[in-house]
Amino acid sequence: MIERLHDEQRRGFASDNYAGILPEALEAIAVANVGHQSSYGADLYTEALTRRVYELFSPAAQVFPVFNGTGANVLALSAMADRWESVVCAESAHIHVDEGGAPEKVSGLKLFTVPTSDGKLTPAGIDAAIPDRAGDQHWAQPRVLSVAQATELGTVYSIAELTELAAYAHGRGWSVHLDGSRLANAAAHLNVGLGELTADVGADVLSVGGTKSGLLAAELVVVLNADAVRGVEYSRKTLMQLASKQRFIAAQFLALFDDDLYLRVARHSNAMAALLAGSVRELTGIEVTQVVQSNAVFATLPHEVSRRLMEQVPFYFWDETRGEVRWMCSWDTTEEDVRGFAELVRRELGVGA
Repeated sequence: MIERLHDEQRRGFASDNYAGILPEALEAIAVANVGHQSSYGADLYTEALTRRVYELFSPAAQVFPVFNGTGANVLALSAMADRWESVVCAESAHIHVDEGGAPEKVSGLKLFTVPTSDGKLTPAGIDAAIPDRAGDQHWAQPRVLSVAQATELGTVYSIAELTELAAYAHGRGWSVHLDGSRLANAAAHLNVGLGELTADVGADVLSVGGTKSGLLAAELVVVLNADAVRGVEYSRKTLMQLASKQRFIAAQFLALFDDDLYLRVARHSNAMAALLAGSVRELTGIEVTQVVQSNAVFATLPHEVSRRLMEQVPFYFWDETRGEVRWMCSWDTTEEDVRGFAELVRRELGVGA
C-alpha cells in the first residue's frame, strides 16, 4: 500500500488545480476499469460521450478527448490555422501567459495580443490593437480569434458579447476558438446551457475543461464547425494527446455531464468565491479589483500582509508590482475554509472585529 501523504494545511486558494478528484469521477474510473475495451477511442464510453456531447453542444459536434488544457488549446489552434497565420487573443489569455509558449513553439502560430482591463475582448479593442494588413506577406495573417470563457481574470462574457465577437470575427474571415477551461463556471454564472454558450453564439471550436471541475487528466476539444479545422484526428496523435485508454477520460466526462454535475460543481465554487469577496471587500487595506463572476477573486493588499498570509495558506501573486493577488475556489472549498481565511486576512491587516 502506498503511504498516504496528506497535508491538510495545503488547503487554500492558490488554484482549483490543487483540489482532488471528484468522487463521481473516481467512481467513473472504477466503473470503466472492468474487462477489456478497444483502445484509442474505439470504446463504448467514448461512443456514449460523443452522443452526450451531441445533446449538450450540437448534433454537428465532433469530440476529441485529450490529457490537459494546454494540449487541448494547442490541438485546437493547430487544426484551425496554418503556420503562416496568427491567433488574436487577450493580453491576459492563458495561451499567451501560462502555456510556456506552446501555441507558438508547437503550433508555429504567432499570437497577437489585445490589452484589456478585465480580460474581455471587444471588437473596438481588437480594431485598435490589430491593424488590417490582410494580404501583406510581411504580416502573420490573423486566422483565429481565441476567447476565454470565463477569462483569466474571472470575468464572464454575456451571450450578447460572445455573439457580437463571433460575428465580428467571422466578418473578418476568422474562426472562433473558445478556451473553456472554466466553461462550466461561466455557464453557472449565466444560468445557460453549454450549447447556448458555444454553438448558439457562433463558436467554431472549443477547449472544454475537465481538470478544473474535478476530473483527472481529462479535457476535450469539441469541433462545432468542421469547416474551421483540418486533420484534428491526425494532429491529436502527432501532438501526443491521443490516449490509448481513452475510456477513462470519456467515463469521467460522462459522470461530469450526468444530472448537471458540472453545473452544481461550478455553482458551488462560484458561490465560495462570492462569499470570499464579500467577506473581505469592506476590510480596510483591501481592494477587490475585478468583478467576481466565476470562482476567482482578485484583490490588492499590502505586500507584507500577502507574504505573511502565504506562509499560512497557499495562494499566489497575480501582479506583484501592484500587490495584486488571486484567490481561487474549487469544487471542495468549504464555507469554513472561506470564513477561516477571511478571519486570517482581517487579523493580518490588523483590522478590529
